[in-house]
Amino acid sequence: MAVTESKDTFYVYILECVDHSLYTGYTTDIDARINKHNAGLGAKYTRGRRPVTLRYVEMYDTKSDALKREYAIKQLSKQAKMKLIGG
Repeated sequence: MAVTESKDTFYVYILECVDHSLYTGYTTDIDARINKHNAGLGAKYTRGRRPVTLRYVEMYDTKSDALKREYAIKQLSKQAKMKLIGG
């Protein structure tokens, strides 16, 4: 999934792990973050569940909005997250 990046953009993303679990996170550089996850340098959760695949991304103008959305997505059930990502 190609994403146009800007240093004033904040991203909320959902990854699908190799075990089909989902991970939601926040970053300012989506490509670098996905590479970190796949290198085993990302979140503890994804380290043993590699490789990960970017399944969904939203862009925000403020860190606050991105973090609020990340929290909201994390509160969703897996079924609701799958519907969000179109799966």
